[in-house]
Amino acid sequence: MLYTRSNELPHARLGVVVAKRFAPRAVTRNTIKRVTRELFRVAQLPALDCIVRLARPVNAKTGPATTAALKAELRVEIARLFASQAPRAPKVVSP
Repeated sequence: MLYTRSNELPHARLGVVVAKRFAPRAVTRNTIKRVTRELFRVAQLPALDCIVRLARPVNAKTGPATTAALKAELRVEIARLFASQAPRAPKVVSP
C-alpha cells in the first residue's frame, strides 16, 4: 500500500513499513526496503511524503528468504505504486 501527502519541501520523502508478521525473516524485510528505496530514487515524484506499507504476507519461514521471483514481483508492484503518483503531462484540449 502507498500512502501519500503533499509536503512543503522541494523533494519527496519516503518511509517504509514492513511488519514482521508479513515478512518473518529479516533478510526478506531488508530486501523489501532496499528495493523500495532503489525505485523511489529513480521515480520522479513531486513534493510528497510517501509511506509504503506491506499489506499481505510475502513468504513464510519454511521457504527461501529471498528469490529472484520475489524481487521481480516487488519491483513491478512498487514501480506501479510510484507511477500512480508521478506528475502527469497536462491534457491538450483542441478547440
